[in-house]
Amino acid sequence: MSKFQDLFTFELSFFDMKLRYASDRRSLAFLFLQYALFFGSWFYFLPQFSVWGFELWPREQGWLFLATMVLLGFVNFMVAITIHNSVHCPVFVGRNWNRAHRILLTLAFGAPASGYVPGHNLSHHKHLQTAKDNTRTHKMRFRWNLLNQMLFFFVMIPGILRTEGRFAKEIGPSKPNWYNQYRVEVWLSWIWKILFIAWNWKLAVWLLIIPNVYAVWGIFGTNFWQHDGCDENHPYNHSRNFTGKLFNFLVCNNGYHGAHHMRPALHWSLYPAYHREHIAPHLHPNLDQKSLLFYLWKSMIWPGRRVDYLGKPLPVPPKMQDQDWVFEARNTDLKAEDLGQAPS
Repeated sequence: MSKFQDLFTFELSFFDMKLRYASDRRSLAFLFLQYALFFGSWFYFLPQFSVWGFELWPREQGWLFLATMVLLGFVNFMVAITIHNSVHCPVFVGRNWNRAHRILLTLAFGAPASGYVPGHNLSHHKHLQTAKDNTRTHKMRFRWNLLNQMLFFFVMIPGILRTEGRFAKEIGPSKPNWYNQYRVEVWLSWIWKILFIAWNWKLAVWLLIIPNVYAVWGIFGTNFWQHDGCDENHPYNHSRNFTGKLFNFLVCNNGYHGAHHMRPALHWSLYPAYHREHIAPHLHPNLDQKSLLFYLWKSMIWPGRRVDYLGKPLPVPPKMQDQDWVFEARNTDLKAEDLGQAPS
């Protein structure tokens, strides 16, 4: 019993509440907005959804309800980006504040934030576009490129979940800081969802489950347009970058994906400068895109051809099974940033 209690017991010091980078006020603002929007819309629309009635949509203000769902989905996607950023570069000075922050992110996102570590930090970053990368774009083989983008998450998720489960079972106990945090997040995420589903399952589907699914679909789907058709063996041309100012404000500079792969533990506020100084002078110009929407239109809609960064038809390699990297990781000296923790 004491072991279980230890998972939920930690002290918070206000001195340790200090942000490591002031720019993360933006990240915290998105998280606050997620909770405010969720609870505000929940209590506002709750009277229109009886648990036992037949209504599946509010009797009044249906358009407002739809707009609220869309906004919740977008903000939930921003929470997913915050999780991605925080498992590479934690937000707070104090470890316990980072633990609490990750729990809040987990509840908003609907899945354990620490689950990013095996599927993203240790698989994607360390084995980019190889058989050990659970999110390699070569798994997608549809001729219509839009289908590759739209279905990317559904093709990737089985391998991601298998890897996450194996990592937690086989390596987790040897990494207690990560493992204990992960277990707390798993338990609390399920309790959170079950409570709201029991309260009003209809409203929970619209305002909790669907935005959560959209966020996880969206964050994994970004991997396709960030890497498909790039050269994972090139020191600079391994990632596609999007430099629009408004876009990068909304996604916390994650358009500068090359900088993120070259320096995973670098804080997102430093990406633009790093990109300008260390990447842009060596990068092929086709991998320095201004507008994401324009790129998606060209690559997914019209002409919608799957090409490499040179504009040539992309030769998709033969199908390959996921290769195990978890066994190798047992004997690897994993750094703090690999496990989503601040370096000591």
